[in-house]
Amino acid sequence: MLRLAVFLGNPGIKYRRNRHNAGWMLAEALEIYPVLNWQDKFRALYVGLEKYHFLKPQVYMNLSGKSVLAAASFYKINIDEIIVVHDDIELPLGTISLKFSGGLGGHNGLRSIKASLGSADFWRLRIGIGRPDDRVPGKGGSIEASRNAGIADWVLSNFTAAETEILTPVFNTGAELLVKAFTAGPETLLPEWAKKSACLCVEENTCLD
Repeated sequence: MLRLAVFLGNPGIKYRRNRHNAGWMLAEALEIYPVLNWQDKFRALYVGLEKYHFLKPQVYMNLSGKSVLAAASFYKINIDEIIVVHDDIELPLGTISLKFSGGLGGHNGLRSIKASLGSADFWRLRIGIGRPDDRVPGKGGSIEASRNAGIADWVLSNFTAAETEILTPVFNTGAELLVKAFTAGPETLLPEWAKKSACLCVEENTCLD
């Protein structure tokens, strides 16, 4: 059973539409998001709905774990009752995937959470943003951007208008998937959503295989 959803991002207006803030952007796609009464708590924006908890850490990505630990400790939430919603450069743009535990993929937010909780045995809802290298137009960025951007520059750059169009249905589907994970249990969704090939792109062939 899930009890806590953590949406990863960096605070500040200049980061709002960065690729690294895909977790926060998915949170905004929740049907109930406009009426949620977020409050400052645990160095985060926090909402509690009966037995469910939602957290948007308001510290930088590499300190996210401190916020997660504070909330999990206060409400006595087990590690395997946590799902972290985050961007993933190893998944193609337009892809969403559900995963339990495993590697961290160099993601500073996940690293911080593992360091704080002492384990990586939490659930992840991964939003594909693609890599900056070997990209082509329509598949995550322009050739010029690919040549000039490293990983850090890539994740801290904004989604293009074309990418945002592709991601809109991804965020909506991801929000629905998150609700199902809370109500039905994430393990019931793994057969369908654990594969990287779960492409939700607007146009055919806009995802990488």
